[in-house]
Amino acid sequence: MEYGKLGGTDLTVSRIALGCMGFGDPAHGHNPWSLGEEAAAPLFRRAVELGITLWDTANVYGGGTSEEIVGRAVRRYTRREDVVVATKVGLPMHDGPGGSGLSRRAVLDQVDASLRRLGTDYIDLYQIHRFDPGTPVEETVAALQEAVAAGKVRHLGASSMWAWQFAKLQDVARRLGGPGFVSMQNQYSLVQREDEREMFPLLADQGVASLPWCPLASGRLARPYGQGTERSASDPVGRRFFEGVDRPIVDAVQRVAARRGLPMARVALAWVLGNPTVAAPVIGATRPAHLDDAAAALAVRLDADETGALEAGYTPRRPTGF
Repeated sequence: MEYGKLGGTDLTVSRIALGCMGFGDPAHGHNPWSLGEEAAAPLFRRAVELGITLWDTANVYGGGTSEEIVGRAVRRYTRREDVVVATKVGLPMHDGPGGSGLSRRAVLDQVDASLRRLGTDYIDLYQIHRFDPGTPVEETVAALQEAVAAGKVRHLGASSMWAWQFAKLQDVARRLGGPGFVSMQNQYSLVQREDEREMFPLLADQGVASLPWCPLASGRLARPYGQGTERSASDPVGRRFFEGVDRPIVDAVQRVAARRGLPMARVALAWVLGNPTVAAPVIGATRPAHLDDAAAALAVRLDADETGALEAGYTPRRPTGF
């Protein structure tokens, strides 16, 4: 495993992140294919064996059960000080005040609820899940900085928004005199590169780390075009991608992988890791072998011809995931 600092912080993270959206009680979330605690156990064990120390979840995953599973896995398979626990706030958890959004009440209520579910007294990386246009940015940032000052949160991050929205958050954080945002969890892969236009230049300028989600486009880049799985047929995240226009890109990954004698997933992930602003792609693994492929991608170095072939089929498309 390789490691690096998260943005401009002194926080060391593995260059592969374990995505935990797929872990939780299927009866308490929006993913019928979620892995329960025992089914997820081999993935946590393999993550520890591979040295994957950044574990990413959210309060909304599995209706809170993902955080519970992650918290117990930390205690069962490793030590709290050896894991960087990341979670999120903002999407609906329940009706009524404080149940969703980024108001002061919601941020402070939800950070406490996440701490209880995770069974810890601090969160390493607390991320805004989406921009909340219904709450003044000043209110949101002040509440997040309050959570940091109270020792409940170590660092702040954000996820899935327009570059101008993230720039506004950062500006307010500076004006309030507290900590700013050190990471952006944005959608980025060979079939969704729109953040290269504005978001990545902003992150590079401000020393903010990218933690890409869906780096394999929900598995689309890990298998030949047209092949699917039981999960891909029902995965709502997979619907963020585009039929037809993706095919030249997927075919290019298949050709490069075949010439290298490598799985397609390693080639597609190696391309993501080649972006200097990317700290750690978030891997939504459902089998330990998925983590093996992700870790092995760190050793793959694509040459200029291979990179050009992988990028040649891309055409502008609608940004998704906001």
